[in-house]
Amino acid sequence: MLALLLVSAMVSAQTAVDHEQRYNLLVSQFGPSGVGVETVLNNWAKADSTNIKLLSARFNYYFTKAQTTEVVTKPQKNYLGMKPLLSLKDTTGKDVYYYQESFFDDEIYGLALKSADKAAAFHPDNLDFRFMKANAYIAYEKESPDMALAYLLAMADEDSSRNRPWKYEGAQAEKGFFEEAMQEYCYSFYSIGSPKAMEAFLKLSEKMAGIYPDNTGFQNNIGTYSMVVKQDYKAAVKCYDKVLKKHPEDYTAIRNALLAARKMKNLKLEKKYLQMVVKYGPENEQKQAQTRLNMM
Repeated sequence: MLALLLVSAMVSAQTAVDHEQRYNLLVSQFGPSGVGVETVLNNWAKADSTNIKLLSARFNYYFTKAQTTEVVTKPQKNYLGMKPLLSLKDTTGKDVYYYQESFFDDEIYGLALKSADKAAAFHPDNLDFRFMKANAYIAYEKESPDMALAYLLAMADEDSSRNRPWKYEGAQAEKGFFEEAMQEYCYSFYSIGSPKAMEAFLKLSEKMAGIYPDNTGFQNNIGTYSMVVKQDYKAAVKCYDKVLKKHPEDYTAIRNALLAARKMKNLKLEKKYLQMVVKYGPENEQKQAQTRLNMM
């Protein structure tokens, strides 16, 4: 009887591996939502329903299947953080920019979100599935990333109260990985550039700056919001100076503070930050800064 049980377990394991191999073959030929993929996923689930690769594949199936792409025209040179496919002149001579944009079937998209939630429930320490859902929100909401922001803020709260490390791509996430990932999402919101996306950029940066006060990136983000969106250069300089007080070599803060000083036409402040560029900046910018100082 024991021998029969062992043989049965081996056959089951081989079947799960076999389903994964069939899945990879189909995806290579027809894509994540191509012909036959759903059948393979269903059979794979019977063999190993909590398998991380299966759960990821299930999400990718629905998320890909939910999308259709269209070429759209926009008057701006940047749309949702994308560069145009091409640009042409209209009858008045103005530039018209062409972008490839994704649109979603709501019902199938909802199945993708449920798949991500199911995966996260089975593997609560694994960030892969959390990022899948956040990315899905951003792709769906586009210029109004309200659900994406709420989800990321909740993740930040969870991170601040965790007593065990996250996992990512099958391994324990390194220290600082979560902060870097949140900074990438801040950049995503900034790249989208719409008013709501910029508000999301600020709110996520403020949340993370509160949790990680020694991470200068989030404080620099707050200064950038003041400078770019509010055009409040004084407030921006205040944020950058807060960073430089602790980390005088932070070149992002130095460079942005210099730009804000120039916007204010404040030569005294400009000189201050030029001197910091000479001390901490890359060689080519050191020379430019010194030349500027010599002329002042």
